[in-house]
Amino acid sequence: MEKQHIQNIVQSDKPLEEGGFDSLVVQDSDGQNNISLLISGVHCAGCIQKIESRLIANENVKQARLNFSTRRLTIVWDGKTQSVNKFVADIENLGYGVRLYDSDAEESENKAEEKFLLMSLGVAGFAMGNIMLLSVALWITDAQAMGLATRVLIHWIEALIAIPAVMVAGRPFFKSALKALKNGHTNMDVPISLALTLATGMSLFETINKGEHAYFDSAVMLMFFLLIGRYLDFKARLQARSTATDLLSTLSGFAVIVEGEHTKRVPIRDLRENMVVRIASGEKFPVDGIIINGKTSVDTSLVTGEAVPKDVKEGDEVFAGTINLGEMVLVSVSGAADTSLLADIVRLMEKAAQSQALYVRLADKAARFYTPVVHTLAAMAFLGWCFIGGIGWQESLMIAVTVLIITCPCALGLAVPVVQVLATNRLMKNKILVKAGDALERFAIIDSAVFDKTGTLTQGRPVLEGEYDSQKLKLAASLASNSNHPISKALSNAYQGERYALEDFKEKSGQGVSATYQGRLVLLGSRSWCGNNAGAPSEKIELWLAIADEDPYVFYFTDVIKEDAKETIRNLKEKGLSVYLLSGDRQVIADQVAKDCGIENSFGDMTPVQKFDFIEKLKQEGKKVLMVGDGLNDAPVLAGADISMAPGTAIDMAQNAADIIFMGDHLNPVARAYDTSSLSYRLVKQNFALAVFYNLVAIPLALAGMVTPLIAAAAMSGSSLLVIANSFRLRLKK
Repeated sequence: MEKQHIQNIVQSDKPLEEGGFDSLVVQDSDGQNNISLLISGVHCAGCIQKIESRLIANENVKQARLNFSTRRLTIVWDGKTQSVNKFVADIENLGYGVRLYDSDAEESENKAEEKFLLMSLGVAGFAMGNIMLLSVALWITDAQAMGLATRVLIHWIEALIAIPAVMVAGRPFFKSALKALKNGHTNMDVPISLALTLATGMSLFETINKGEHAYFDSAVMLMFFLLIGRYLDFKARLQARSTATDLLSTLSGFAVIVEGEHTKRVPIRDLRENMVVRIASGEKFPVDGIIINGKTSVDTSLVTGEAVPKDVKEGDEVFAGTINLGEMVLVSVSGAADTSLLADIVRLMEKAAQSQALYVRLADKAARFYTPVVHTLAAMAFLGWCFIGGIGWQESLMIAVTVLIITCPCALGLAVPVVQVLATNRLMKNKILVKAGDALERFAIIDSAVFDKTGTLTQGRPVLEGEYDSQKLKLAASLASNSNHPISKALSNAYQGERYALEDFKEKSGQGVSATYQGRLVLLGSRSWCGNNAGAPSEKIELWLAIADEDPYVFYFTDVIKEDAKETIRNLKEKGLSVYLLSGDRQVIADQVAKDCGIENSFGDMTPVQKFDFIEKLKQEGKKVLMVGDGLNDAPVLAGADISMAPGTAIDMAQNAADIIFMGDHLNPVARAYDTSSLSYRLVKQNFALAVFYNLVAIPLALAGMVTPLIAAAAMSGSSLLVIANSFRLRLKK
C-alpha cells in the first residue's frame, strides 16, 4: 500500500501537501527530518538561490541544497514532519514544480522535457526559415521600390507565421515566467519572455499601423537561438549528472525472491529486510545482505576497488552493486535498496555536490542581483535613447530588448556546478569518493602532505620474513592461531602445516599469549613478555617465542610498503609539496619506511595529541596541510587538517573525519585527487573570468545600441556553451 501510495503521488500533478508527503519523511539518528524532492523548472544558479533562500529563511531548516545535475532537493529540518507541506507550498509559490524524488520519475521527466524542447525548437526553426524567405525581399529593396501595400502584405504574412510560433515555441520561457510572476517573484525567464513579447507586440503594432519597424524575423530568430541554448544546456546537465546516481540506476529492475518452494520477480526497490533473494552467476547483488546458502566468488571492485575477486560463503556479507562470479547463492536481505552501501555512496556524493563551496556562494550572490539589475538597465536604455538620444521609441525599445537578452547569469551560474560534478564524477570512476563539496577547492591549494605509516604508506599487514627453525615455527604458529593480534595472525598464516595440541591457553592484552606444551610453559609475544630485555631495538617488527629452560627465539616481520608509495611521494614532491611522515611506531622503524618512500621528514613515537599539535604548528606557519591516515589515532588529525583523505580500509571514525575516501591497496589516488582538484580549481577560475569578461563586453555594447537582439541571443547562448565546453576539459584530461 505504501509503495502504491508513493507511486500515485509521484505521478500526480497535485501539490504535495495534498498528497500527504509528511508520512514519507525520514528521520536520521539525530532525530532530524529528511526528504528528497524532484524540482522542475530550474535553469540556473538564480533558480537554485531562490529556492534555497526561501527554505533556509525558516529557522527550523538546517540544510536545503538543490543538486545542479539531478535537480534533487534535499531538505533537513527539526520539528514536525508536517512542515514539509509548507516547504512544498513555498517552492511552488516561487513558480517551480515539486514531486517526490524517484529515479524513475527523474528519468521520465527528463524525457518529457527533452521532447518538449525539441518540439519547441522544431516549431521555431520552421517559422524562422519561412520568415527569412519573406524578409529577404524587405532587406534587398527599399519601401519606395517595393511599395507600401506590398510591404504591409509581407508584414502580415510574417505576423501570421510568427505570432502562433512565438505562442507555441515560446512556452518553455512563458510558462516558467508566468509561474514566477503569479506568485510575486521573478526568474531568468521573465526578461526573456518580456523581450519576446515586446519585440513581437511592437512588430504587430507597426504592421497594423502600416509602419516600417516590424521585427518578426528578429523575434523568431531570437527565440530559435534561445531554444538552442536551452536544449544544449539541458543535454550538458544530463552528461554532467552524478556518476554515483548512474551507478545506482544500474540496480533498477527486478530481483528473484524465494518464498518457500516458489520464486517470483519483484522490483528491486520493493525488496525488504529478511526477504530471500536468489542471485545467479553473473548477476549483480541488488541489495546488501548475508549469504544463507552456497558459496561463490564476488567481484567487489565497485565497492572496495579491489581487482581480485573475494571468496564468500554462508554467513558472509555481500554488498549491492557487486557481481556474483561463481555459483548461484541465496541471500537474506539486510535492508531495503535505499539503505544499501551503494545508496549511501549516492547520498555521500550528492551531499558533496550540494555543499556550498566558496565559488558556489559567489555565484549564488551574483545571481541574486540578476533580475533587478537587468530590468533597471533595460529601462534606463529605453528612456535614455528615447528621451536623451533622440531616436524613435521603436529603436529605443529594440535596444532595451537587446539588453534584456544579453545580460544573462547563465554562464556565471554554470561556472562552478558543471566543474564540480565532472570532477567528482572523474574521481568516482577511479574509486575516490568526495564527501565535502568544498574538498577539491581546499585540496587545490595545499602545500604540505602528511602521511600516517601503518595502513597508509604500508599495507598494514605484517609479513613474516627470513628462514626459521621448523619446530619453533610450528610451535609459535600453534600459539599464534589462538590469538587475534595482527602479528599473531601473520605468523599463523605464514605456517600452513599441522599445529601442536596446547593446553591452558591464556592471552594478556598488550603482552602476548601463553600455553602449556608437553608440560612446558611457552610464551609468544613482546620482548619483555618473553624475558629478553637486552640489546638494541630492531628496525623490524618482532615477535618473540620463549620455551621454558631455553633462550628466547625471535621472528621478524615487515609491514610491506605499498607498491606505488614511492612513486606517489615523488609525484607530490615534484609538484612542490613538502611531505612528512608521522607515526606512533618507533622512530627507527618510521625512519626506515620514510627512507624507502623517499620522505626526508619522519617523526616516530608520536601520540595522537602530538600528531595534532604537529599539524596545528604547520597551519600556524601558514601552510595548507593534507593529512592521509586510517587509524583511530589519526581521526583527530584528519579532522584538524585543511583537507584529509582516508583509505577505504580505515576504521569508521577515520572515514567519518576524512573529506575524501579512496578504495584499494594503492596510494596513487592521493596524487590523482590532487591533480583533479588543481585542474578543476583552474577551470572554475577560468569560467568565472569568461563569464565576467562576457558581461563586461556585452552589456556596454548592448546599451550603446551596437548589438541586435539576434546577436544578443547568440552571444548569450554562446557564453553558456563556452563555459560548459571549458568545464568538459576535465573529461579530456588523462
